[in-house]
Amino acid sequence: MKHDGKYAFELVMRVRDYEVDSQGIVNNAVYLHYLEHTRHEFCRAAGTSFRDMQRQGIDPVLRSVNIEYLHPLGLGQDMVSRLALRREGARFVFVQDIYTLPEELPVVRAEVTVVCLEHGRLTRGDILAQAFADYL
Repeated sequence: MKHDGKYAFELVMRVRDYEVDSQGIVNNAVYLHYLEHTRHEFCRAAGTSFRDMQRQGIDPVLRSVNIEYLHPLGLGQDMVSRLALRREGARFVFVQDIYTLPEELPVVRAEVTVVCLEHGRLTRGDILAQAFADYL
């Protein structure tokens, strides 16, 4: 999961009380929510939303998630979630990294692969590629 450090989007968030476990650290599954929220906000910033895509019969669906947990987050801690995007044939690969703020310690490194269904059929995702053309 090497990345050149160039990101197309970033989102600042804060750990909420219900996201931590009895040890006071963010539960591992919550990071998947952070990553998904970042992708949704990226889509909005790119001029579309999952709701808009669904109305057009377009459904970006997860194919795989590869995640490395590097440093835990705790209650009330600020973070920045950064995203880069590339296309590999019919797959859209989101490189997503989360860092602590203000220290910029790496928290999570993830590679999320998405494919595109159009009206229920797997496609090359050309419509999705058009929506993300400025970021590919």
